[in-house]
Amino acid sequence: MAATEVKMPLEHERMSGILVHPTSFPSPYGIGDLGQGAYDFIDFLKETDQHLWQVLPLSPTGFGDSPYQGPSAFAGQPLIISPDLLIKKGLLTEEDVADNPEWDPRKVDYGPAIEYKYTLLRKAFAAFPHTPDKTMLEDFEKFCEQERVWLEDYCLFMALKNEHEGKCWLEWEEETRILTAAARRKWLKKLNEEIRFWQFVQFVFAQQWAELRAYAHEADVKIIGDIPIFVALDSCDVWANQKYFQLDTKGYPTCVAGVPPDYFSATGQLWGNPLYDWDTLKEYGYDWWVERVRHQLSMVDYLRIDHFRGFEAYWAVPADEETAINGEWVKGPCEDLFNAIQKRLGDDLPIFAEDLGIITAEVEELRDHFNFPGMKVLQFGFGDMNDDNYIPHFYKSSNCICYTGTHDNDTTMGWYAEQPEVVQDRIRRYGNTDGGRVSWDFIRFCLGSVAKYAIFPIQDLLYLGSEDRMNTPGVPAANWTFRYTQDMLTEECQTWLKLNTALFGRN
Repeated sequence: MAATEVKMPLEHERMSGILVHPTSFPSPYGIGDLGQGAYDFIDFLKETDQHLWQVLPLSPTGFGDSPYQGPSAFAGQPLIISPDLLIKKGLLTEEDVADNPEWDPRKVDYGPAIEYKYTLLRKAFAAFPHTPDKTMLEDFEKFCEQERVWLEDYCLFMALKNEHEGKCWLEWEEETRILTAAARRKWLKKLNEEIRFWQFVQFVFAQQWAELRAYAHEADVKIIGDIPIFVALDSCDVWANQKYFQLDTKGYPTCVAGVPPDYFSATGQLWGNPLYDWDTLKEYGYDWWVERVRHQLSMVDYLRIDHFRGFEAYWAVPADEETAINGEWVKGPCEDLFNAIQKRLGDDLPIFAEDLGIITAEVEELRDHFNFPGMKVLQFGFGDMNDDNYIPHFYKSSNCICYTGTHDNDTTMGWYAEQPEVVQDRIRRYGNTDGGRVSWDFIRFCLGSVAKYAIFPIQDLLYLGSEDRMNTPGVPAANWTFRYTQDMLTEECQTWLKLNTALFGRN
């Protein structure tokens, strides 16, 4: 695979921006997408002098509708493809969307939304061969060839999932579960049309995303992407690359990923993802990881890696355990992996390290060795005013990202309401405020900190409560559903954010 040089983005000395996933954008089709709501959001960032937009993983969702448990670490999310943009391309008609149901503009109902969006995508695919736009047809063939390294496995996997009525690949027949060359040839021929559908979906996603990203760049907005360190068991990544994971001879994990008891859970978090076989990955030059990072950095400007500490040591739990308590720390690849990535992609990797949780000196050394900014979350402070990790006036370096909260936290308004009076009093005195809009106070703390990057979830700008949080770790249902409406981005929000961004020199 040819080496690809990844350049650090041109940037301001101090930058700020908003965390919001495309599924949360206003859209008439039941779930946020890459259409007008996304472009309006970029306009809002430009008008308020924000230069960063952070998203969650852009991959397809899997178990529990989580973007951190999808069927591919490379593919784009089909659900955020905009039907309106497909109409503009002539791949859908107004009649195709005339029966659009009445959707809740504030919540995603994934089951019906998935059914409706895929119905539209199938219609667009049927129209695609007949498009008069020959350039689009040529671009499609180029896309399939350029992205072949991951696209063929993904599309074959999705076609096989459909053929097997959605069953996990571990339940497929043996010749398909552990794919032989003969079986691959057979299925590629038999499922050719279904494979083309999945190629088409990824092509359309890539086109719409590239156009939106170009619009963001015109507005001087850089995009922070996100990838989980681990991948889902029921994914094409594991199915097509079984040698890279700790599996038994039938493909089942011997140990799975998680974290020990922490701030979020007294029994830890049992994620269930298969663990990497780092020795085998090293034998192959970490090719899979290099390509994964390269692919993501072709789509975004910075890349946040979730659970960064797992590269130094990861929590391995026997696969038959019911909680994450009985795990153990196992040494990870450490510098060796990132040295290999640097060798192929360039020295200055625009990577953000999610370094929350149980962080050791070794994890900090790994992060700092590559000059990766770490995360400072304000909600983790104020329990102790001597906390030198999360209270802004203690920050030892500007090379970090200050967050009010993350997608895994409650909204700041919701979090504050649940704090004991002693903590609420500290915050009020710290911000010289009455706490009425404490999420705006926290945004001010972020903006005013020495941190090079300041990020806040859109829920905090809109001073929303717990009912609008994005995710509750350890709770398998009713997550990832948050949406906002365009009228919520008020002139008051815009004026306040623009003034405070200028006040703290982030414009």
